[in-house]
Amino acid sequence: MKKYSIGIDLGGTKILAGLVEKQSGKVISEVKNKTKKEKGNKKIGDKILETLDELLNSSPVSKSDIASIGLGLAGQVDREKGILINGANLECKDFHVKELIEQKYNIPVFCGNDVEVAALGELIYGAGRGFKDIVCIFVGTGIGSSIIKNGKIHYGASGSAGEIGHIIVDLNGRSCSCGGNGCLEAYASRSAIESRILGAVKKGRKSIITEFTNAGSISSKHIKKSLDARDEVVTQYVNEAIEYLSGGIASVMNFYNPELIILGGGLIQSIDEIYLSTIKKARAKALPVPSGITKFKKAELEDYSGVIGAAMLEDYKDCV
Repeated sequence: MKKYSIGIDLGGTKILAGLVEKQSGKVISEVKNKTKKEKGNKKIGDKILETLDELLNSSPVSKSDIASIGLGLAGQVDREKGILINGANLECKDFHVKELIEQKYNIPVFCGNDVEVAALGELIYGAGRGFKDIVCIFVGTGIGSSIIKNGKIHYGASGSAGEIGHIIVDLNGRSCSCGGNGCLEAYASRSAIESRILGAVKKGRKSIITEFTNAGSISSKHIKKSLDARDEVVTQYVNEAIEYLSGGIASVMNFYNPELIILGGGLIQSIDEIYLSTIKKARAKALPVPSGITKFKKAELEDYSGVIGAAMLEDYKDCV
């Protein structure tokens, strides 16, 4: 049996690919590239192939030792055919990514949604070990989540279960990248915080974050540094995001009553204040019984949840 697989985590701002030792879940080597400027099927496809070429060329093992390539894709995925049906943040539609990669490398390719793949990684090697009913929520460019029911990913009737980022928190609210209005993602993601901060600065409010940013793009690290400096603008909009995020999580606790909620993504991993305050507020907003039972953990695999989960797709078909 071949010992290694490649996992690829493809998100709205970056692509991270890693060579993973399957038995241990250890990432042996990795390549990271930005995807913020590359949009559409052709450009995203070229970026995936470029990243794979870099990884394979620097790999300490030969191509013949690699059992499979797994991808976690941001958006709705046809898992059997390996098609990204709709990736709003990547501006991809009907993207036949499995076919593209298999034709070039002649290695079996397996696909899943980026958050469900990250949840699989945490279930096998991370914070989800020993639990069977879990909700994983990742807060970054957007807000994604996945449901693990009885130790397996729960897809729902259309294969799109777990879209917590698109629960409605304001019926007449802000526009969302999905085309709807009032979605949680439009209020509590890093992009939402960024939009609020930049809007305030444009209107003349002063913020130290302008000293850290590059061409107006705000990262989780910039937000962290500004919070540490007690910046009034950043603190205001982070606290606003926490209120909405904790409300969304409290709704999940009341409705699904999971054993465990795993929180991950750039904002959670970078800023303990957001992680801890969100949990405290979610418990206060949820009904007493689920609030007292549900456990919370931070994603243990950090940036590698998606890479490791994607690399394990071939071996854990029964879980997905």
